[in-house]
Amino acid sequence: MRRPAAGLSACLVLALFSSLALAQTAKAPAKVEKTFLIPAADGYGVGDCLSEGGSACGKVVADAWCESQGFASVNSFGIASPEDHTGSIETPAKPVEAPIRITCQD
Repeated sequence: MRRPAAGLSACLVLALFSSLALAQTAKAPAKVEKTFLIPAADGYGVGDCLSEGGSACGKVVADAWCESQGFASVNSFGIASPEDHTGSIETPAKPVEAPIRITCQD
């Protein structure tokens, strides 16, 4: 009696794992992107490197930033456009550089 019951429970476990595997592969994970705005004069001296959207130095720095934030890699980076950021004061007391934009992806 024990042998058929053991065989039945093994079949149930196998069926459960295979259905879970099919359920996980059936759904494509949603691609997650997030954009970060970083002050150009952050004190680390990487603003010049990141301000040029296609530079090799900027790609390395932006990838490292994304990885430190829990993302796989950088999607794009460069100087943020005025539409990407707003200010609460219309005329700042001193000129402010546009922030750097880094868009990360999974």
